[in-house]
Amino acid sequence: MFEQYKGISVVTRQEVPFIQFDMFRDMPVIHGFSTRLGGVSEGEWSSMNISFTRGDEEEKVKENHERLAAAIGYNTSELVLTQQVHKTDILRVGKKDTGDVYAYPNRRIKEIDGLVTNEPGVMLMTFFADCVPLIFYDPVKKAVGNAHSGWRGTVQSMGEKMILRMQKEFGSRPEDILVVIGPSICRKCYEVSQEVIDEFSNAFPWMNNFYEDKGNGHAWLDLWEANKQILLHAGCLEEHIQISGLCTNCHPDILFSHRFTGGKRGNLCAVIGLK
Repeated sequence: MFEQYKGISVVTRQEVPFIQFDMFRDMPVIHGFSTRLGGVSEGEWSSMNISFTRGDEEEKVKENHERLAAAIGYNTSELVLTQQVHKTDILRVGKKDTGDVYAYPNRRIKEIDGLVTNEPGVMLMTFFADCVPLIFYDPVKKAVGNAHSGWRGTVQSMGEKMILRMQKEFGSRPEDILVVIGPSICRKCYEVSQEVIDEFSNAFPWMNNFYEDKGNGHAWLDLWEANKQILLHAGCLEEHIQISGLCTNCHPDILFSHRFTGGKRGNLCAVIGLK
């Protein structure tokens, strides 16, 4: 599974497959990116839907969470997650914020798309089904971050804002931070209007090679390249940025894709925490 992609590994534990990134392989972090396999959900949510917001049965989503946590190696009581709203608000969290994974829709944290922490035993989780996961680790200051960056988050510089927040909270240096741009929709699958391209051009007049004109007022947008350039502009080193190269829309049998299914789908997740 995914053998052709460099920099990622598919690990299967307790019959639950999940993706890990070579960038973090020998680091003291617990991390993983879910697939749609190994869960108990049925129908359009089959089978490892990890979200309570898609109309799936609550008990099945809970079982999926427990299965994924056991496979990756954390406890669901250690999770911090939030309601994402395609913005760029970021919150520093700690152990005081854990424990309400099953409290939806009454979770304490809402309308946040980026999380950071330097406390071990706090697992940061974000959700995806084409949007871009940005996963951060500072091996010097021992801090992690996890962000959801669709096109709206990307055009608002979510990657740079995460770097700046880690600088502010932990004294991180951009050149020390390792970043993975995780599984999400690829350039050849992501057609957008010229208005979206214009927003990027206006926000980043220095950015190039992030889209291909398709004609008729449409273009192919490369969110991987756009996020990479934003991270480089924020001071990250190119050798510290890993693009998974894995497209959700190209692999709908293994990953959830909003675009491929027309919105009839479950959610994937990215999770990271300090050991």
